[in-house]
Amino acid sequence: MDPSLPSVILFILIGYVLSSFDNRHHNVTRRYDYCVLGAGPAGLQMGYFLSKARRNYVILERNSGPGSFFNKYPRHRKLISINKIYTGRGNREFNLRHDWNSLLSDKPDLLFKRVSDEFYPPADAFPQYLSLFVGELGLRVQYGVDVGRIRAVQSATGRHYILTDQHASDYTCSVLLVATGLWVPHTVDFVGADLVEGYESISTNPEDYKDQAVLILGKGNSAFETAQSILGRASRVHMLSSSPVRLAWQTHYVGDLRAVNNELIDTYQLKSLDGLAEARLEKIVIAQQKEEGERRLGGKKKEKRKLLYLTLNKYMHSRNSFDATQEELPGHHIDNFPMRKPYDRVIRCLGFRFNFSIFDSSACPPNSENAKGRLPELTPWYEGKNTPGLFVLGTASHSRDYRSSAGGFVHGFRYTARAVHRLLEHRYHRNPWPSTQLLTTHLQSWILKRVDEASGPYQMFEVLGDVILLRGSRCEYLEEFPLQALPQLSSLSGHDVSMHGLIVVVMQYGKKKIDYLGRSRAETEWTNAWKSNFLHPVLYYYKTLPSEMKLRPNGWPLPRPQAIHHIVEDFLTEWDAPISHIQPLRRFLEHCLQTDLRAFYAESCFHLSLTHRTPPLFCQQGYLKQQGIPRNSQLRQRVHDAGLTHTERDVGTSDADSTFPNYLAPAGASVSSGLKLDL
Repeated sequence: MDPSLPSVILFILIGYVLSSFDNRHHNVTRRYDYCVLGAGPAGLQMGYFLSKARRNYVILERNSGPGSFFNKYPRHRKLISINKIYTGRGNREFNLRHDWNSLLSDKPDLLFKRVSDEFYPPADAFPQYLSLFVGELGLRVQYGVDVGRIRAVQSATGRHYILTDQHASDYTCSVLLVATGLWVPHTVDFVGADLVEGYESISTNPEDYKDQAVLILGKGNSAFETAQSILGRASRVHMLSSSPVRLAWQTHYVGDLRAVNNELIDTYQLKSLDGLAEARLEKIVIAQQKEEGERRLGGKKKEKRKLLYLTLNKYMHSRNSFDATQEELPGHHIDNFPMRKPYDRVIRCLGFRFNFSIFDSSACPPNSENAKGRLPELTPWYEGKNTPGLFVLGTASHSRDYRSSAGGFVHGFRYTARAVHRLLEHRYHRNPWPSTQLLTTHLQSWILKRVDEASGPYQMFEVLGDVILLRGSRCEYLEEFPLQALPQLSSLSGHDVSMHGLIVVVMQYGKKKIDYLGRSRAETEWTNAWKSNFLHPVLYYYKTLPSEMKLRPNGWPLPRPQAIHHIVEDFLTEWDAPISHIQPLRRFLEHCLQTDLRAFYAESCFHLSLTHRTPPLFCQQGYLKQQGIPRNSQLRQRVHDAGLTHTERDVGTSDADSTFPNYLAPAGASVSSGLKLDL
């Protein structure tokens, strides 16, 4: 026998074993209840909720760390999400109204301010914060898993999703939570698009634009961010898009142009070479024309320089060529055409779109009509249309509130992610939507606390609202329910609506177009609260659960109710004024509940109990249970001696309506602020 044969056999056996191990490694199927695709802020936020609930989940991330989008974007490395770390308040929930970067957790110090104290933080700080979030909460993230295909399969146990990565490994789950964000550059098809540079690949060194004429396609924050970075070096910067500039402080939409990026508006309006123009990008042509350079000293010619011209389809003889003759340029037809001069560079800054390419036809949600089809179409509870069990989180879920609220941004979608998790807990684990049981006499104080402090409805205005289920002398308070899903409240939350009806508390802006810097921009009179223009609380009362959202009035977040109440806008966004805020709210609640909600002193309750068959509810739930508020020290001592006041151990439950000063108890407005009945 050949003496080398045993060595050959051993080598073959080792190779077979290694090959088998490699095949098992790359073709293994891993099974989870929940798969979260993407370790950005939305994916990690959902990971926290799943981890806290002790669910079987995994977060899959294609890159080597969390928040990889922010390693590159924004290109000029400054976030425009505010990081206000000093508010003068110690209330954590209130402070989240002005902290647009932190995620929700049960760790009070796990906030973005640990990595940056700048008001507009550097982009590099965000991956650092997300790494802290993963590490301190122990989230289950698998990095380097690049999912290239997602398909749905139906089996005897129900519908499942199978995710296949770059190694042909499969991940199977019952619920797929897509949190991939938007990272595919959005493009528009026009002649000459190949001559345009993309925001994703341009140089960020201002010196590279020295004395150059630059045309930027787009007027969003990425476009203005790019323009602002080169204003001091470029000879002129023009910006072109199909619509005029929309300013965030006018539209109240944080995705519109923010003041931190709008220096070019100054140079345009003050006529310093820069400018803005409008045209449909599908109708433009970016053309080039070779021009002779001037002769250098010594008789040598400069190299010919290719300049770029903006022209229109209708002037081009050939629709497939971007080489233009003099007759095909707009200046030949309109001698004062605004953008008739050539450009050295044209840059595309049109934002991003959802990556639909990884979805098999069995698992792909359709394109939404919002945002020019860049986002997936979702149900009001963020489940993909026609893809049961597939939910979309984060920026990609913005189709539900595109250009109307903050669902495309961290300070908004951290709350929609929590809403989705609450829905999942009810659907798959029979845990009803969390609620607080309240005495009806406590309701007003609870509403005032929520509108003064809560961050979720404040950031996700007109999208998430608090639902109060009335139960006679008691009520259930559900926080941050998706308003557009209100007709499905019972099936999504596990709570039924009783014969007493419900109240929905919403934060919303006025709908009238005004001069937001003009003298009459704000309403201060409580009797005209319905005319409020800035963010303010609105209460909707329904006798029965609305059955149809499509019939709601134009611009309204909810269908027409039986009664509606606006709490007048407040300069400090603190709705605690006794006359302007508290008293009108009480009158509205009394109308809805058909009961007296005034706070009474103990001796008043004693008198009313003797003279009325049914004393006021406050007395029923307070005085008659040996609680009450004596008017002065002598009476307080008498009531105490009689055993009619609360003991120390009852303090936590007896301070129901301390909000009301004594001078309000006998007072009462004949109409409620902004109250419209029987609409």
